[in-house]
Amino acid sequence: MPQSKATLTGLLAILLWSTIVGLIKSVSESFGPVTGAALIYSASALLLLLTVGFPDLRQFPRRYLLIGSLLFICYELCLSLSLGFTHSGHQAIEVGMVNYLWPAMTIVLTVMVNRQKTSPLIIPGLLLAVAGICRVLSGDRGFSLGEMIDNVMDNPLSYGLAFGGAMIWAVYCVVTKKSAKGSNGITLFFMLTALTLWLKSLLSPQPPVVFSLQACISLALAAMAMGLGYAAWNVGILHGNVTLLAAASYFIPIISSLIAAFILNSSLTFSFWQGTAMVCLGSLLCWWSTRGTATHKLESNTLE
Repeated sequence: MPQSKATLTGLLAILLWSTIVGLIKSVSESFGPVTGAALIYSASALLLLLTVGFPDLRQFPRRYLLIGSLLFICYELCLSLSLGFTHSGHQAIEVGMVNYLWPAMTIVLTVMVNRQKTSPLIIPGLLLAVAGICRVLSGDRGFSLGEMIDNVMDNPLSYGLAFGGAMIWAVYCVVTKKSAKGSNGITLFFMLTALTLWLKSLLSPQPPVVFSLQACISLALAAMAMGLGYAAWNVGILHGNVTLLAAASYFIPIISSLIAAFILNSSLTFSFWQGTAMVCLGSLLCWWSTRGTATHKLESNTLE
């Protein structure tokens, strides 16, 4: 495949993933947080079976199968349920922004674990990304600790899951980079995630499911965004311009917020966009601080 076409395919993956926040919340409003997520991951797993196929597990490192699958499932549960349990569309967008701490955290953790060389830019980059989240959660009152605490305490479950998910995905990226040895278990991981969600849905009380044409369309789009997003990203990483794709991926928070605001019919304030820009710039500074080192290769891990 020509590099330009593969790069465009990778950019398509970024666009697809940018729709996830709005679509997951939209699906959860009709099918419930747990059942909706189970439906999304089931349909995504089916798409991955058709596009990527099911891997030969006998060739997989055992450590990758065990630890990788556990971390992946935990992250996807945190992501989907943190969005599904939000009280409003605006809160879902804020929770999604907390999840986007993971790029900066991944780079910092990679540098720490692998003891790789990095420039001092990584410190202000991480601080800027964290400050951006604080700005988003503070509302229109600047950097208000009280407002931020009140905001989080309105729904500590969703914000806590989002923050935990960001940490888990950072660990997943570092661990799988070392243990996968070129293996790609994404289809299996999606199937296991769907199974876990269905078990939770069956074993605990769930709100009634409301079927509608709009809900089914959102479900189909969410499944395509997740399943086809992973497939497209693999093509881009293998055959496209990795440097361009890596840099573009750090703008997902901005694109995601724009699309989610449209899907969920939410208005976002100037302070929110200030915080979002800070998160993106902080992540970019962290990435730039490692350019020229082996850390630059971490973008081969999937993004979300």
